Amino acid sequence: MTSANGNASQVTNNGDVRKPFKIFIGYDPREYQAYEVCRHSILKRTSIPVEITPIVQSDLRAKGLYWRSRDQFESTEFSFTRFLTPYLANYDGWAMFVDCDFLYLADIKELTELINDKYAVMCVHHDYSPKEKTKMDGAVQTVYPRKNWSSMVLYNCGHPKNKGLTPEVVNNQTGAFLHRFQWLDDNEIGSVPCVWNFLEGHNEVVENDPKTFPKAIHYTRGGPWFEAWKTCEFADLWLKEMEEYMKKKSNVS
Repeated sequence: MTSANGNASQVTNNGDVRKPFKIFIGYDPREYQAYEVCRHSILKRTSIPVEITPIVQSDLRAKGLYWRSRDQFESTEFSFTRFLTPYLANYDGWAMFVDCDFLYLADIKELTELINDKYAVMCVHHDYSPKEKTKMDGAVQTVYPRKNWSSMVLYNCGHPKNKGLTPEVVNNQTGAFLHRFQWLDDNEIGSVPCVWNFLEGHNEVVENDPKTFPKAIHYTRGGPWFEAWKTCEFADLWLKEMEEYMKKKSNVS
């Protein structure tokens, strides 16, 4: 993690090394396996304390934090609930939101070391225009500016601009306002290398160039937990992680 003055430090949350780094994973009942594998892949590799919380829409509705009606273009239950991350983190320290269809292949500590306090958010600045008309289990594929930027975001939760992401704003603002980070100026959106949000079917590994090897694979078109995507790129890595998770789960029970 880097402070605004450029000095590196080992803190994980709001200057306190004792606090775990907060990670919020989008949860959808249709993709419960993806959530468990994503969570497992983070915990398996992390060398810093982390606190992982699923963002479950039904729970947020029960608590009166989410009342937005679902429209036809929302492919998951966390299409908009993701933007409650700073609120759920009590507007304190740094936290990460990530879609459930990620597989982490590296230590999350490496990602936190990229954090710079001068930014309100940090993410991969994708230039992504999918060719497919549908994704996942038949959901409509949409194309819009800054697509997939919001799928993995490091939030500086205490930043004054992020304190404006209240439940009222998240429930009432447009998709464009939220997914394009329109509550921020462009210079408040920091960049993260694309290997931390490596889009399956879009980003490419360059042979003998370690800088292109994914640290977190994003099965944005759909992963092997969907019938239509069982043979997608990197399916073998996800299935192996799923097998490890199931073995661990059976040993615990």
